[in-house]
Amino acid sequence: MATERELSDFLKSVEKRAFKRSVYHVRDEEAALDIVQDSMMKLAEHYGDKPPGELPMLFQRILSNCTLDWFRRQKTRNALFSNLGDFESGSEDGDFDLLETYAAEDGSQKAESAEDSIRRAQILHAIELEIQALPARQREAFLMRYWEEMDVAETAAAMGCSEGSVKTHCSRAVQALSKALKAKGIQP
Repeated sequence: MATERELSDFLKSVEKRAFKRSVYHVRDEEAALDIVQDSMMKLAEHYGDKPPGELPMLFQRILSNCTLDWFRRQKTRNALFSNLGDFESGSEDGDFDLLETYAAEDGSQKAESAEDSIRRAQILHAIELEIQALPARQREAFLMRYWEEMDVAETAAAMGCSEGSVKTHCSRAVQALSKALKAKGIQP
């Protein structure tokens, strides 16, 4: 049975990685923070009495489920309110362009002047886009194995599948990423 101190220490040790993983998945820092906080609360409320060795797998599973729940809620919300823009205008003259608004938000980031920094940022962006394009289970396995540095057994337990499935998902993800990045001229 984990003591309150052991549970607290565990949550402190995983909070930054869990937040980064969630931001990477949902692309929204506030939503990612909510997901991580919900996951931590669920772990503490429902599984705080488990042995400390079981906490990492339980937390990864809860975090994955909370992320999936967020995507489900977003899908439902988007389906319900997808045509809201048809009824409201973003400006006084009634001329509203979503692409202009999106470009303005993206333009708020400061560009670095060094050519290497720009090239590196472009490569990282291309990699992120390709990771986002992966099927959900491949992306989840890939991120757990290579971002979270979990082993095959831990990833399988967190995903609720067999170790063979994890290996298959990771292999397919690596092949797809390699092919896509080579097509863009990005070599390892």
